[in-house]
Amino acid sequence: MTIRVLVADDQPLIRQALRTLIDADPDMAVVAEAATGVEAVVRCRAGLADVVLMDNHMPDLNGVEASRQITSDPDLATVRVLMHTVFVTEELVTAALPAGVAGFLSKGVDAGTLLQTIRDVAPPRAREVSAAGPRPRALG
Repeated sequence: MTIRVLVADDQPLIRQALRTLIDADPDMAVVAEAATGVEAVVRCRAGLADVVLMDNHMPDLNGVEASRQITSDPDLATVRVLMHTVFVTEELVTAALPAGVAGFLSKGVDAGTLLQTIRDVAPPRAREVSAAGPRPRALG
């Protein structure tokens, strides 16, 4: 199966760069994008994503609070959130871990580390990669 990724970042160029990188991996696909924390929660509730790549500084709802809403929803129990932000600080880690964040990546991390970390946190169902399986259709 393909690992389905939701990219949540308020910067369009960051979202596009991440989409290009992730979609180039045959085992992954960006299935949705979100420019705000609220959009990230709504897109997750649509049942599209296995992994959310979440920026922390976004309009209307920061990444920690959006992560908390996602990980506390029983219907989203298998969704994993990776915090992808400029500064991974002790304060952020202390706030994000209780919110259910599964890992942290600094923006600018090398492509191999980013892709491997997505694989590492993906739920087991998503890691069962099938080369013959169709890639999911992407939304906005």
